[in-house]
Amino acid sequence: MKVELRAEQFKEHTLIGCLLRKLHIDIPLLAGLLILLLLSFMMLYSTGNKETTLLIRQAARMGIAGILMIVLAHIDPRQFQRFSILLYSIGVVLLLAVLLVGDVGKGAQRWLDLGFFRFQPSEMIKITTPMMIAWYLSGHEIPPNWRHILVATGFILIPTFLIVRQPDLGTSLLVASSGASVLYFAGLSWRFLIGTTLGLAAFAPVYWNFYMREYQKDRVLTLFNPEADPMGKGYHIIQSKIAIGSGGVYGKGWQGNTQSQLDFLPESSTDFIFAVFAEEFGLLGCLGLLLVYIFIIARGFYIAVQAQDTYGRLLAGSLVCTFFVYAFVNIGMVIGILPVVGIPLPLISYGGTSMVTLFAGFGMLMSIHTHKKVLPG
Repeated sequence: MKVELRAEQFKEHTLIGCLLRKLHIDIPLLAGLLILLLLSFMMLYSTGNKETTLLIRQAARMGIAGILMIVLAHIDPRQFQRFSILLYSIGVVLLLAVLLVGDVGKGAQRWLDLGFFRFQPSEMIKITTPMMIAWYLSGHEIPPNWRHILVATGFILIPTFLIVRQPDLGTSLLVASSGASVLYFAGLSWRFLIGTTLGLAAFAPVYWNFYMREYQKDRVLTLFNPEADPMGKGYHIIQSKIAIGSGGVYGKGWQGNTQSQLDFLPESSTDFIFAVFAEEFGLLGCLGLLLVYIFIIARGFYIAVQAQDTYGRLLAGSLVCTFFVYAFVNIGMVIGILPVVGIPLPLISYGGTSMVTLFAGFGMLMSIHTHKKVLPG
């Protein structure tokens, strides 16, 4: 009887695995993503004081993002390569439209209102910029020479500059890093990397004095001394540190947070949800969460290494790097080692635009992994 039961269970698992493979879904990567989505539900239920409104909205966004991931996973990567320049051009045109006719909210002009829905073109460009750079570099020798590097850098700077003008410094850094990661994976020399670093360091004072807005300067200065204005500019980070510290090693337990429930911690369901997680699950819980992120990143890089052409390798590596930067910047911001730039914790924070963007990237990763050509022996 036990043997028959185990045989039936094995058959069911095999059928599920076959179905997922037919859907071009990478099972290990999907498992890591589902863990994060489960944690998202748990944290939103906790920060929302057991209200289901956030959960219903988040579930709807997860459904849309999941469908998009499956659709993109079915598309042959060669189609991504073929339409890279078109999608990049559309993204740049939409960014220009934002500067001309975009909606203004909270002092920033980042949205396009089409009547039936609003969206941020800067989310689209996070995907299309690395697609464009991977398309360009894959058509030339690897590692790239100086001329190709300069052209690729131009493709990165165009959307980055347009997003800075909105202004949205956090998203512009994500776009720049996604494009720069393609260059890095293409095999830049150490001389170029060192020279670029020195050049950016030399340009930093110019950017600070002539291009940075006052609130952006305040964020950087607050990073070094949040106690200088504890009830104003430093309030977010001080309350975040209090929440993280009060969690200790083991945490207060699920729904045991006080900083969020007593309204001390702002943006507890979005940008600062990691602080709530740390308060509830402590140091050990945070280490477990980091392990899930590391697993997803490692699986993504494995897919990048296994890709069978240059375009696939460069694009896959960049998509994984973008996910890493999302997580690193948010956690660094919440624990006080990076300025507050308004980047959500990937796949856990409440919100739809970043989730759709990330799931689109994972769909492309799965496409690169599951659409393998039969190579001649």
